[in-house]
Amino acid sequence: MSDRLYHVDGELVPAAEATVSVDDRGFRYGDAAFETLRAYGGSVLGWDAHRERLAETCEALSLEHGLSGGDLRARIDETLDANALVDAYVRLSITRGVQPGKLTPRPEVEPTVVVYAKPLPRGGLEGDPVWDEPATVRSVETRRIPDAALPSGAKTHNYLNGILARTELEDADEALLSTVEGDVAEGATSNLFFVRDGCLHTPTTDADVLPGITRATVLELARGAGIEVEEGRYGLADVLGADEAFLTNRTWELRPIDVLDGVELGGGPVTERLSGLYDERVEERCYR
Repeated sequence: MSDRLYHVDGELVPAAEATVSVDDRGFRYGDAAFETLRAYGGSVLGWDAHRERLAETCEALSLEHGLSGGDLRARIDETLDANALVDAYVRLSITRGVQPGKLTPRPEVEPTVVVYAKPLPRGGLEGDPVWDEPATVRSVETRRIPDAALPSGAKTHNYLNGILARTELEDADEALLSTVEGDVAEGATSNLFFVRDGCLHTPTTDADVLPGITRATVLELARGAGIEVEEGRYGLADVLGADEAFLTNRTWELRPIDVLDGVELGGGPVTERLSGLYDERVEERCYR
């Protein structure tokens, strides 16, 4: 879509003209926070949770940008409206802005704020998944950066950890990273769930795991449906021996894992039930 508009520093500009300075710290150092959101029927699902996580990331970076949640939401809504999008992928980024080329940041910040949006299929009960088929996943040698080195809950522009994991893949959709201790952690851009004997398992966020917002929703839905839930530390063998397994993120929603390291897993009754409950949640909150 050549005439798509992006929101850059308070202005709507054609995508071909949307630029940031080469001196911007988001470009130089990955010194920036972001959120990936999804709009359904013109409504951003879980905005409050995204706003809170973005604030936590900025706090972790000591990035005091001075922008209110209302201001940021207005820019998202303006971007959706300008592009006539009701069902869309949305990415909101805040960098520390243009500063001298020194590693130590200045405390005074004039942030660079960018909102990008592109169309996605309708979600909810009448929707279609973004993905074409269940995911093929492979465990990789790249390890998840420890929380003690980089806070696991911080979503920053520095995505080299996930990029390095993805470069190991051949004919797979997602990389599964483990912690330096050897516990399974998460996908490069997703959280992991698996089912054994009817119990839903997911790696704990007490380890080096991003507290995904879709992950939290799935756990809420599972508990509300009376499904047994366990958050813990697991080895790769635990996942390979699962009855079902799936990945979550804002764009994929729930995506079953077809094959992990050559072992067939697939979805199943728990995955299907949770996927249906998620669709109902989207329908109720965004389309009615």
